[in-house]
Amino acid sequence: MSEYHIPVLLDESVSALIDSTSGTYADATFGGGGHSREILSRLSQNGRLIAFDRDSDAIANRPDDSRLTLIRSDFRWIHNHVIHQGYKDGIDGVLADLGVSSHQFDTAERGFSFRYEAPLDMRMNQEATTTAADIVNGYEQAELEKILRLYGEVDNSRKIAQLICKARESAQIATTTDLGKAIETALPKFAEHKFLAKVYQALRIEVNQEMKSLEKFLTGAAKALKPGGRLVVITYHSLEDRMVKNFIKAGNIEGKIEKDFYGNSKAPLKAVNRKPILPQESEISTNTRARSAKLRIAEKE
Repeated sequence: MSEYHIPVLLDESVSALIDSTSGTYADATFGGGGHSREILSRLSQNGRLIAFDRDSDAIANRPDDSRLTLIRSDFRWIHNHVIHQGYKDGIDGVLADLGVSSHQFDTAERGFSFRYEAPLDMRMNQEATTTAADIVNGYEQAELEKILRLYGEVDNSRKIAQLICKARESAQIATTTDLGKAIETALPKFAEHKFLAKVYQALRIEVNQEMKSLEKFLTGAAKALKPGGRLVVITYHSLEDRMVKNFIKAGNIEGKIEKDFYGNSKAPLKAVNRKPILPQESEISTNTRARSAKLRIAEKE
């Protein structure tokens, strides 16, 4: 598990999640199984854990534990699965770590990282049809500019989109190297890696429809919780963190507070921590990918 992925904010997130050792919980992003193993270690024999992942590589990390039900599925369907598993009255807590696993970044052929020569793939579900290559070769310039701006917060997104469209006129952009060459003239000196990371983030989010999945997950997770149950979410970039923060505050990703006839908020959750919990410097020093992590905790009313 440690080689596959080092779980971030492990103690903080699991401690916030578990209220009863005999409760039923969900790990919505199984990945390397680090959070799941920690949850199981704190549950009694009567406790139960339902875990989800859409990546077949992650499913192979399943621990041999009868208390665990591991489902290969996008976490957007969490409420459906909780009902299907027989928990019609809801479960006690849901945890989601929204980061890409270290394994996905470090497996060159998956195409998640500009550090390796590889096909432009980036699919978390390897049975999905759309790859990053399909997007950079098939989207109109305006569409490319939009996803680079919205999902990657890429400076000069119009210029990057123009360069991609120009490069593909002469040959398909099929690999990470092809993409790097296509946009190299626009990369800022001394900050190339940070800039490329934003471009790759934007493409990955579009390939996997991450923002749509997250919106549906948040709605489904709130429905799946019993009153007093907790939602614990670890985010890594400003867009998804803003969505989680807004949903906790208002019950929608726009953050628009709606009230009933009596002036009470219709939001199904209330924030447990006003400000996000951040990793300690000691954790960041041993796992640099934890640097941008933020932990938000909410409780169902």
